[in-house]
Amino acid sequence: MAFTKKTVRDADVDGKRVLMRVDFNVPLDANGNVTDDTRVKAAIPTITYLKEHNAKIILMSHLGRPKGDGPEPALSLKPAADKLAELTGYDVKFVNDTYGDKAKAAVDALKPGDILVLENVRFDKREKKNDPEIAKRLASYGDIFVLDAFGTAHRAQGSVVGPAAYLPAYAGFLLEKEVDTLTSIFADPARPFVAIVGGSKVSSKIGVLDHLIDSANTLIIGGGMAYTFFLAKGYSVGSSLKEEDWVEQAGAMLKKAEAKGVRILLPVDNVVADHFGEDATGEIVTSDKIPDDRMGMDIGPETEKLYAEAIRGAKTVFWNGPMGVFEFDQFAHGTKAVAEAVAEVKANGGTSIIGGGDSVAAVNKFGLADKMSWISTGGGASMELVEGKALPGVEALLDA
Repeated sequence: MAFTKKTVRDADVDGKRVLMRVDFNVPLDANGNVTDDTRVKAAIPTITYLKEHNAKIILMSHLGRPKGDGPEPALSLKPAADKLAELTGYDVKFVNDTYGDKAKAAVDALKPGDILVLENVRFDKREKKNDPEIAKRLASYGDIFVLDAFGTAHRAQGSVVGPAAYLPAYAGFLLEKEVDTLTSIFADPARPFVAIVGGSKVSSKIGVLDHLIDSANTLIIGGGMAYTFFLAKGYSVGSSLKEEDWVEQAGAMLKKAEAKGVRILLPVDNVVADHFGEDATGEIVTSDKIPDDRMGMDIGPETEKLYAEAIRGAKTVFWNGPMGVFEFDQFAHGTKAVAEAVAEVKANGGTSIIGGGDSVAAVNKFGLADKMSWISTGGGASMELVEGKALPGVEALLDA
């Protein structure tokens, strides 16, 4: 399934002002240093292409969740602009204004090849409401609009879809690659296709699970959502995370998978503890014997073996969501075992796709990022694509 929208390659950008929405929503430490530059790196190919083609480049992004009633120094995009300069060696200008005269003056002063980063678009609450005034103001800075922020492409916000109403709108290389990669694995995956879904809730992943039952050969379930499936099987889950009102749907999914001949793997054993904490003592119990006063924190060793074996036999793997509370080292074992098995897939000639969110944090935590075929920069956006939904940001671009 080829990408159906025009990309920057289709635009004449020479000498033009290119307004580009990037995803520089990066984590910062207390001193304002970028602690993970994955998203900044992901935008560099498009920025370099535009610079080499003499564009005047105006970059905009959000960072964090500001209140929206003015500047908040702790959430400034200045550290991201500095990180871009450091990674590329380019001179990157920054203006501490987004919608005012100061920003306009900085844009007007640009020469071909210059790069300017505007201040956090969410310092004004109208951004999230996709207010037309915000969209018009941003559009007035450019001749062409480029969307390369895959991580926010599922949000119909002022800087994501707004300018496309006023300017010719194109996709950047990251957006193109993300959409291509995530849609093609479902269109025609090399088989066996094994999907691994973890995380806390069935409710937030119901569409994803449903879509995966339609396309995967094996579906592996871990994390907090497994306990809701246990309830559907009639097991008691103690004080584990559970969603009582989703038990029926979990049961329906198990039946649907069985009818379609899709193998669903649930944990056969679990690491449980008497409270949620770094200091809790874990013990291993089988899935049908979780004590009433214990909560599930991770998959157990037998489950790790079962899952790793299924993953190693795959030609295509899609993974979204941890197997347990991997933030606590003693309950990170299951997620690590899965990450290591997924890392072997690419080495054996298969394709492994990490679908954003906590799975990316896990892969980075265990130092396995370079052993994966593709790591998505968008959690929510990649999940919506996997569900088969259209992304508003992509829809707003010019058709190829």
